[in-house]
Amino acid sequence: MAVIHFEPFHNYVESKSSLALSSDEKELIESAFKGKHLRKRQYLLQEGDVCKYMSFIIKGSGRMYAVNEKGLEHTVRFGLENWWLGDYESYNFNTPSLYNIEVLEDSDVLMIDQNQMLKLIAAIPAIDLMIKQIDRKGTVATQRRIHSSISLSAEERYDNLIKTYPEFLNRFPQSMIASYLGISPETLSRIRKNSLKK
Repeated sequence: MAVIHFEPFHNYVESKSSLALSSDEKELIESAFKGKHLRKRQYLLQEGDVCKYMSFIIKGSGRMYAVNEKGLEHTVRFGLENWWLGDYESYNFNTPSLYNIEVLEDSDVLMIDQNQMLKLIAAIPAIDLMIKQIDRKGTVATQRRIHSSISLSAEERYDNLIKTYPEFLNRFPQSMIASYLGISPETLSRIRKNSLKK
């Protein structure tokens, strides 16, 4: 098992909850999570499997994607340091996942199963507040993403992405960004060229 430092996660919990963690609470958190080191292109989850763990990224990046009947990949979400990756539906309802989750760089993650997470929520107020904050922000982000995909042009979706997540452009290949935006790599290439001319 990889030795992974918990300090980034403790800081994350405190910033999301606005509560300080006691040393006892930190110990409890550390006993609930498993640390894992993954090599680039390793899977955290494969389509058809049940998502047993939510993974918090300490170092590295990943993406969650589906493959359609024609073999085309559709990137649903990306993850970077201090982000969570997991299939919430499969994790919460114990159903087979429709998605694959792979890491795109050598990555260190902290993994927690639902049972351990529920224990932490009950025992540590900061974790409870953190989860509520994540749920609120996640709902807003999902709503915005749906609005973007049904209401905005390809150019507007790209502009939106640059404003919201500029780091994506440096961390992820253009083909994956295109699949995240729901456009072809050729369309993305044209949009990027046009935006550089402006």
